[in-house]
Amino acid sequence: MRLQISAGNGPEECELAVRKFLDSIKKEFKNLEIVETSKGKYKDTYKYVVVESTDDLSFLEGSIKWICESPYRKNHKRKNWFIDVSVISGIQEYYLDEDLIKFETFRCSGNGGQNVNKVESGVRAIYELLNLIVEATEERNQKMNKNIAIRKLEKAVKDLNNKALKDNSCERWLENKAIERGNEIRIYKGKKFLRIK
Repeated sequence: MRLQISAGNGPEECELAVRKFLDSIKKEFKNLEIVETSKGKYKDTYKYVVVESTDDLSFLEGSIKWICESPYRKNHKRKNWFIDVSVISGIQEYYLDEDLIKFETFRCSGNGGQNVNKVESGVRAIYELLNLIVEATEERNQKMNKNIAIRKLEKAVKDLNNKALKDNSCERWLENKAIERGNEIRIYKGKKFLRIK
């Protein structure tokens, strides 16, 4: 399971709260792994952090409130800082197993000499696992077309992975903006970040 801990559009105090909350849950859940971070304005602060755990941490999803005077701005009136914790989906990664590719051959049509319509030089590569079908008719030689078809499948799989990465980035960006104030899952207080709820 992956969690994103985010300051959203909050100021640098919220970025510090992200770090302090991360430190707190790292003590609480020993098998947390940091997957990705985006550094904040000050040293050891974060705009967001993505963590992964084998535990079900979905109960942490929601807003976290930190009650503390600003450590960066003296006499600042605001004392309540909010960060967001969201469950995000992992990135689906696709692979091509050449042993699972089915090949069909067919006669090519069009120009290309006497050989074109007599020999099955065209190759159709089918990868049922990802519902991908490509054809290669560029060469007169079936073996060469088979290699071209495999390269086309590799590109199609790469395109699927790029789309999954883009979709995941969009999801994280939307979650990053979605901080709700009120109905906090947890509340922490003071510079020592002591949990009071």
